[in-house]
Amino acid sequence: METPEAPIMILVAGVLMIFTSIIVTFVVVLKPGNTIPLSRRRPDVPASASRLTVLTDTAVGAINKRLKGKNNFLITREKLERAGLKAQPADFLLMMGAGALAGSVFGFLLGGLFFAIVLLAVVPAGMLAYLSVLIARRKSKFDEQLPDTLQMLTGSMRAGHSLLRAIDASARESDAPMSEELSRIVNETRIGRDLGESMTEVSIRTGSEDFSWISQAIEIHREVGGDLAEVLDHVGETIRDRNQIRRQVKALSAEGKMSAAVLMGLPVVLFFALILINGQYAKTFTTTVPGFLMLGAAAVMLTAGGFWLSRLIKPKY
Repeated sequence: METPEAPIMILVAGVLMIFTSIIVTFVVVLKPGNTIPLSRRRPDVPASASRLTVLTDTAVGAINKRLKGKNNFLITREKLERAGLKAQPADFLLMMGAGALAGSVFGFLLGGLFFAIVLLAVVPAGMLAYLSVLIARRKSKFDEQLPDTLQMLTGSMRAGHSLLRAIDASARESDAPMSEELSRIVNETRIGRDLGESMTEVSIRTGSEDFSWISQAIEIHREVGGDLAEVLDHVGETIRDRNQIRRQVKALSAEGKMSAAVLMGLPVVLFFALILINGQYAKTFTTTVPGFLMLGAAAVMLTAGGFWLSRLIKPKY
């Protein structure tokens, strides 16, 4: 018995699309940012771009042309900066499109049209959720580094350095993301931007209220004078007390977060386990209109319950 040609062609096309999306992901988004261009390494060799590079550059250019003037679109440059990514919004959107395409093809090969539609929506949503996780993780690490950085600032100023020189020294001694933000302050100040504006922008970009206090203390000191090192010492003590309270609140709310994760993930895990154990039981949900309606209602109820649980386990202090 001969195998039909259509499923084989669909399988080959799906595999090619998956490999293409993987290559685009590595070439566009995950490419190293510290490589030396070929024009500097070998000046006599004319620069030549591969077909894949030309294709990705053309796609990125088309996306940038569409995004021109739309600052509040799905992905913004500021959001990528808060996540610590060096990519452009067009690069990230291209990666989302490639991931959605690869996910839909993989879902179609795995379980048909229903899974293709599900993965077509889940992959971009998962990438956006991961971007939010990167932003929260970077903000948390920045807040943890702040007390030690403030201590280095006060130590450098007591040793006789100026404020800008102390910030530069702290940037050299710190790890990312603190080193990146402080280096950006120094570079912007050297090209003529006001120090207070640069520090205020860092507090907005990182979402750090503690760093906003530091920038306000420095701005007040520039107007009225006084011992800046002593003022920053008092600010550092307040920041350490806040961090201690934040850790206590995080430890007390950990049980609620774990309960919310279990309650949200258990129905999804059981549904896919049911598909793997006995696919006949799941056909009602994936092949009939009432099944689609039940899945939609379950998704809406899980979303509403997750939002409600997130509000309950997020105390304000």
